[in-house]
Amino acid sequence: MPRWELVTCAWEGHVVVGTDAAEIRPSDRLLVVAADEGRPGLRWHRCLRCDAWAVQPVPAEPARRYPPERQEIVLPLRGRPLRERYVLRLIALDRLVHVLVLSALAIALVVVAGHQATLKADFDRIVNALQAGGGAPVSRHGVLGSLDSVFRITPAHLRIAAVVLFAYAALEATEMVGLWLGRRWAEYLTFLATTALVPFEIYELSKSVSVLKTVTLVINVLIVVYLLFAKRLFGLRGGARAELGEERSDVGWSALEAVTPWLVDSAGSAG
Repeated sequence: MPRWELVTCAWEGHVVVGTDAAEIRPSDRLLVVAADEGRPGLRWHRCLRCDAWAVQPVPAEPARRYPPERQEIVLPLRGRPLRERYVLRLIALDRLVHVLVLSALAIALVVVAGHQATLKADFDRIVNALQAGGGAPVSRHGVLGSLDSVFRITPAHLRIAAVVLFAYAALEATEMVGLWLGRRWAEYLTFLATTALVPFEIYELSKSVSVLKTVTLVINVLIVVYLLFAKRLFGLRGGARAELGEERSDVGWSALEAVTPWLVDSAGSAG
């Protein structure tokens, strides 16, 4: 399993504090320590996300006397909350694919509705040319059958279908943005919208089995199960309160102290 802290720091860079401080105190040892005597003018700064130590020079023109106090520091995500951010963003990318496909279909329906007669004539001309080319007659099942059925729908109904697709694309886009930002409401919205689709996907699969239908159903079921149990929706497994408690234990100062107890002891700042 990858350490998502290392992956994130490789992508976004380390999160260090106190690089602009003129002096460091014993109580700052959890964040920054002076380099050994053979390397004057240098300090080791701890990454608050991945716990790596990066060497930095003592600033020539410091902006403050000491590193910031704990209440001034916004700790980055780490541990389970960071891993869950990646999962939610993966789901958000899945929603992005849905938005692009639905939008493309809606635009296609609008185009067909506006030029239905011309496109139908071109379609018939192409099919007739294929049939006249010799061999067995061209079947209008599959893709050709689907296109032919579209041309038989009235322009008004095509525009209504396009509006429905645009509306659903907007819903998926809302889910996508909310999940990417890690919003709780987006988890509920995604759960409800995805759960509502599962019965229809099972029905479609009962009519005809395909790889695409099977993969889509499996992905959506996994998303529903993950959101329900891992994200503790609807009060499950302690709900939002338990979720917040675990986040604090993984992201708070206690998490940093737990992995480097010798620094806490040496600084005399435990707790």
